[in-house]
Amino acid sequence: MPSPTSFDPRFPPLTRAEMDARGWDAVDVVFVSGDAFVDHSSFAAAMLTRALEAEGFRVAVLCQPDWRSAEPWRTFGRPRLFFAVSAGNMDSMINHYTAGRKVRNDDAYSPGGRIGLRPDRATIPYCQRAREAFAGVPVIAGGVEASLRRMAHYDYWSDAVRPSILMDSKADLVGYGMGEETVVEIARRLREGKTVKDCRDLRGVAYALGASESVPAGSDVVEVPSFEAVKGSKDDFLKAAHLLHRETSPFNAKTVVQRHGARAVVVTPPRLPLAPERMDFYYGLPFTRRAHPAYGSDKIPAWEMIKDSVTIMRGCFGGCTFCSITAHQGRTIQSRTKKSVLAELNAMAADPEFKGVVSDLGGPTANMYRMRCTKPEVEKICKRLSCVSPVVCKFLGTDHGPLVDLMKESRAVPGIKKVFVASGIRMDLARLSPEYMDELTRHHVGGRLKVAPEHVNKNVLALMKKPTHDTFEDFAEKFKRANEKAGKKQFLVPYFIASHPGSGLKEMIELAVFLKRHGYKPDQVQDFIPAPHDLATAMYYTGRDPETGREVPIARGLRDRRLQRALLQFFKPENYFEVREALLKAGRQDLIGGGCDALIPANPPREALAARRERADKDFHEHVHMKDAPKAPKAGYRPGRAGWGRREGKR
Repeated sequence: MPSPTSFDPRFPPLTRAEMDARGWDAVDVVFVSGDAFVDHSSFAAAMLTRALEAEGFRVAVLCQPDWRSAEPWRTFGRPRLFFAVSAGNMDSMINHYTAGRKVRNDDAYSPGGRIGLRPDRATIPYCQRAREAFAGVPVIAGGVEASLRRMAHYDYWSDAVRPSILMDSKADLVGYGMGEETVVEIARRLREGKTVKDCRDLRGVAYALGASESVPAGSDVVEVPSFEAVKGSKDDFLKAAHLLHRETSPFNAKTVVQRHGARAVVVTPPRLPLAPERMDFYYGLPFTRRAHPAYGSDKIPAWEMIKDSVTIMRGCFGGCTFCSITAHQGRTIQSRTKKSVLAELNAMAADPEFKGVVSDLGGPTANMYRMRCTKPEVEKICKRLSCVSPVVCKFLGTDHGPLVDLMKESRAVPGIKKVFVASGIRMDLARLSPEYMDELTRHHVGGRLKVAPEHVNKNVLALMKKPTHDTFEDFAEKFKRANEKAGKKQFLVPYFIASHPGSGLKEMIELAVFLKRHGYKPDQVQDFIPAPHDLATAMYYTGRDPETGREVPIARGLRDRRLQRALLQFFKPENYFEVREALLKAGRQDLIGGGCDALIPANPPREALAARRERADKDFHEHVHMKDAPKAPKAGYRPGRAGWGRREGKR
């Protein structure tokens, strides 16, 4: 818990002492978060807390509470309206574990990067402890974790299909997607004396019906295969995934129903996109742009990375099958006005701690600012999952003019020395605008520009809903020419994914040869992680494409995934033996030796032998310690279950 002496009236209270210092006898909403509190618009807890405060609600924030007891949930007394629960800015399982299911060494959203400050599947125990602390107080879950798990879903870490998070958490309601309008409207209705059931008509919510309640039906409702069906049949899982993703456009989505035994989960259509004025309102709230003073000298890595960034838009119409941005933020681009962005830049420049460098001017994608469908009548009925795959839609407005104007004016703000663009560039759009390419290259790249071609194989790229490889080649050439024109020497930093559905050893070797020929040596490698709800996750689980039903090669075993990762970094001596194994397995001995395309030499370098010995020693010691270590008891989170009281007493 934060220090009780950390009261700062600019922040919402994080402790009882801070609440008392405000003279409050109670709060309306207790916001429970798996993250440390950072008062910046990029952090959901800050954005939602500020939105509620702007409507006159008293909000306290319970950050990273000890979930092994309900006592922290009683810190602020009984909330008048509800508990708002979020696992944090990330799904807690992705936050905790690597693609190899190993515990991560740090947590970017915790003080000092410390691990272990939130539980696995944090939404579930957080909701259950809220119920235990104060019976009868509504519990509203939200955030990325709850959004992506609102229906039955495949869980990579347990390798099983799990029910809707509503069933496990017993939350009264899940607000999915970006939640400012949803959480404020729920608070308004409850303040007026209405019940949680009176909030079921809101857009962007999911709820579980009681066994005796009628299941919605009609032309505006689509029922997907039940939890029991998708758990027992991969055909039904595939069908459900396909239907769910067809009902994601806020302009034509239907209410979705999925039965769970005698009950049913109901998901209302997504909220309509925020108008620019509402975006301006929310991003113009009085954020201090700082971490709560309670954390003292403990830095919060995620805040350190984005504290000098400015968000200009949200959403993404790319529809990449491995990405959760579209599922959470929506496909429609929602942009702030230029006036709002410049006002934030002026406020930053006036801050004595600001060094004059804006680390990023962007959002989920750097160059989708103010892009929308040019045909509202088409947008109203379109169910296309991507506006840019397999080709850029002819109705998509791709004008970079407003963004170029914003970039130019951002540099002119007094006190701003440099404005970088660190968000990923959508290459298929950027290459359509020579003016944007020149502006970006001349003024907004700090020597290296991040792009995400992800792969080179056409079949894998199609499964990803990414543009074909020649798009990357064309963009790279135009970036090179723009640099020559500007008299600069800057480089592309391409990001690639290993082990994505459709990518076997043959496809990864194709990518490795491309990297060798072009001199790319990626420092960072992305391992595909099957996140809940994503279409690529449906491919991983079923081995088939949800749209076509065709079989898709899958790298399931950790050894197979390790070989693919090694191929992406074939140039590292410590990967020598894995790369050799992969090449021999694929029958590509021609890439071993001294040929121009050879990935590794015929004989292992000394560093490779040393790395193998070190790894063997480490594995041996870990095996010995794990063998002797006592097994940890399995502790449930549900109050009232058999043995729960005895475990509580022992604590």
